[in-house]
Amino acid sequence: MTDEELLASLADPADPAEDSARMERIRTEIDAGFHLLSGRLGKAVAVFGSARPGPEDPRYAAARTMGSRFAEAGFAVITGGGPGLMEAANRGAVEAGGTSVGLGIELRRQQALNPYVEVSMTFRYFFARKLMFVRYASAFVVLPGGFGTLDELFEALTLVQTGKIHEFPVVLIGTEHWAGLMAWIRERLRDRDSSPPMTSVCCGAPMTSMKPSG
Repeated sequence: MTDEELLASLADPADPAEDSARMERIRTEIDAGFHLLSGRLGKAVAVFGSARPGPEDPRYAAARTMGSRFAEAGFAVITGGGPGLMEAANRGAVEAGGTSVGLGIELRRQQALNPYVEVSMTFRYFFARKLMFVRYASAFVVLPGGFGTLDELFEALTLVQTGKIHEFPVVLIGTEHWAGLMAWIRERLRDRDSSPPMTSVCCGAPMTSMKPSG
């Protein structure tokens, strides 16, 4: 896989020709992302969360409702394009007549884009994909999830903390899921930094408190 080849090269002497080819692939991928999304979405929110919950899960219903409400408010919904809570948010956006975007990633166990994605691209490089999330979204909404969800969360917090992005709210949905992490951040990290990003973070309601709209 492309990411694996790039990282594995750290253990071997770098081949200038191979690195030049990689640089061109990276440039092409970022350029394609810009061309796909630039001027097309208007206001947008990126929604992250677990790929595991199915339609029978209350969290799926809540994410679907959330996608619909964003669309009704005039926001495009951007997700990682996978199943579970990502699919639910895309589905809600489509059902409300909004714009549904899925930015997928090549994985060893291939994860197809969900059927509710209207605007799509599958990336080879994680960092190119994350750039698109931050560049074209006005906020991140983070639902319960695993390491991929945490990666997106801390990417945003780091960019806020270092002043690379401004006025970029990060909303965590699912108080039970996020309470321990929020407490740890406040206790262990906040006092160590003169400009913590916590003012940009809002921990929202329990997911089960969001009732389906239709």
